[in-house]
Amino acid sequence: MKIISLNISDKKGVIKTPVKSFELNDNGIIGDAHAGKWHRQVSLLGGESIEKFSSELGRPIEPGEFAENITLQGFDSTKVGVLDRFTCGEVILELTQIGKKCHGTNCVIYREVGNCVMPKEGVFCRVLQRGQLHAGSELLLQPKVFKILVITLSDRCFAGISKDASGPLVAKKIQSLMETKGRKHIIDAQILPDEPDMISEKLLEAFKNEYDIIITTGSTGIGPRDIAPEAIQPLLDKEIPGIMDMVRLKYGMEKSNALISRAIAGTKNKTLIFAIPGSPKAVDEYMDEINKIIFHCFNMLYAIDNH
Repeated sequence: MKIISLNISDKKGVIKTPVKSFELNDNGIIGDAHAGKWHRQVSLLGGESIEKFSSELGRPIEPGEFAENITLQGFDSTKVGVLDRFTCGEVILELTQIGKKCHGTNCVIYREVGNCVMPKEGVFCRVLQRGQLHAGSELLLQPKVFKILVITLSDRCFAGISKDASGPLVAKKIQSLMETKGRKHIIDAQILPDEPDMISEKLLEAFKNEYDIIITTGSTGIGPRDIAPEAIQPLLDKEIPGIMDMVRLKYGMEKSNALISRAIAGTKNKTLIFAIPGSPKAVDEYMDEINKIIFHCFNMLYAIDNH
């Protein structure tokens, strides 16, 4: 994507002025009103969006009129997602928000232009690596690839006595979520016995390899070999008890056996971990609820305050 224009202003809510280049530091663009320690430091908008709006408005719209910092040629906001990155030389920007609330007549831009395309087609980033940008340079998109590990915990499946039904179902459910959201992903799967040391070793290896999501299925009951919570809980930075409590209560209202589940959820660094039961029915129930919170969890893990 080519940078058509770089634009800055010293006040928020006003049209920005094109410049030949600007410097970015940890707070955003030096000299721009939107710089600061927050997630919307730099705004981007496609030139094609501006051209389309110009045609509808019946007059030319210049770069910066919608208060975007970077006007791009060849940019489509429907093809990107939160945590994607943009790079140019040493500069790295991380996408943190798509669109924003329109302030209507309270916004100078809205009053002067008559409408605003940023709430629908603008995106916002924060600076991960500082440097300088120049008009005319190329900005490269690096989509976030979510790394997902599914682990089936079962002595019988590990020994080849039983066929693993729950692991593939977990993978199918999380794959469906990623595809629905248009997010690139890799899913790895493994079967382990109900052995705490082997489970801990695999999880520590997964943390080192920076998996985004780890889901274990099985070994969450109260039998003598059900040890997933004991193996996983000590490795967590933070627990997320609410989601598992809700699933237990929701389905426990229908079938009291669901209340016996000791499923747990939590985080380690920027990895989400879910340990759910091993029956296909339970996988369906738990994954339907877990999928609803996955991306909000990532917003919180990455300190993206757009909820």
